[in-house]
Amino acid sequence: MRCVLLIGLLMTVSAAGICAATPRSTGGGADNARYQAWIHAAVAALERRDDANSLATAATLSMIGKDSMRQGDLPKAESTALDLSIRASTLAPNDAAIGWVRLRLCASTPGCDSRDAATTMRWLDPDNAAAWLPTLAAAQKDNDRVEADRVLQAMAQCKRFDFYWNRIVVFMSDSLKAVSKSLPGGYTRSDSARLAQTSGIAGAEMIPPLATLVEACRESAARTERRDNCLRIARSAQQGDTIIAQMIGFSMEKRMVPADSKEARALGDRRHVLEWQLTTASKFDTSLLPWRANAEARWRLARMRTSRREEDVVIAILRERGVTPPPP
Repeated sequence: MRCVLLIGLLMTVSAAGICAATPRSTGGGADNARYQAWIHAAVAALERRDDANSLATAATLSMIGKDSMRQGDLPKAESTALDLSIRASTLAPNDAAIGWVRLRLCASTPGCDSRDAATTMRWLDPDNAAAWLPTLAAAQKDNDRVEADRVLQAMAQCKRFDFYWNRIVVFMSDSLKAVSKSLPGGYTRSDSARLAQTSGIAGAEMIPPLATLVEACRESAARTERRDNCLRIARSAQQGDTIIAQMIGFSMEKRMVPADSKEARALGDRRHVLEWQLTTASKFDTSLLPWRANAEARWRLARMRTSRREEDVVIAILRERGVTPPPP
């Protein structure tokens, strides 16, 4: 489940960024062949449904497992994923989560010009600072400090730092459930298997690398305009819809305040609470009775449907279990 996955991810949060989650390990040989066959079958079944959510799910699946493909097959898989994501965004032009899928898949594909997708994303959700990340990455790659400062200033004006995590996991789970009877068994036949699989896939493809942002803000000197912008970005990230974004926000701000200040202590306390919530909630994943796993997965997805933030779902789990708040 996602909570267990994120505990490992928290260990990777550093000054250099994060390491994205990966989906179910495909292993080698026959295991990999079966997983690739399942992906191909799922993409084909989802494409036949021809609705935005199904196409966005198919696009994301097309990118999964490419590391184990033959080199000659990579361009075809990437092209398929991009084409499907464009079709999805055409069918749902006002859906920010679908727009994010298109932007992420383009940004992670060598040679794909993400400028149009990024512009569309900023139009769909102008208050989301994360929509500027590919533009910032391009400026940093070109060593264009003026452009990087412009982008950071734009990001600082935004109110949110969202990756649409809950929304994407939900529509991927729903889409795979709709075609589950036509797919080979062993991966997503049950609710709990679908939630685990889609959480891993979304973690691998939908969570962007944040090292560029961290590095750009590390260069900011005290009392400069870039530092002020980075501080505002860090604080918006702390309210982001994923726990990884929140953790990065805490780490960024902590480097910009005196180590012995009350601000630094407050940041440490807030991070401690978030880590405590996540670790405690994860215990209910690992201790589930097997025959309750599917009911618990459906309950979690129901919370994800109505919650913007991943943390809200974690808090809901704790409340459902009667867990008291963390100690000071």
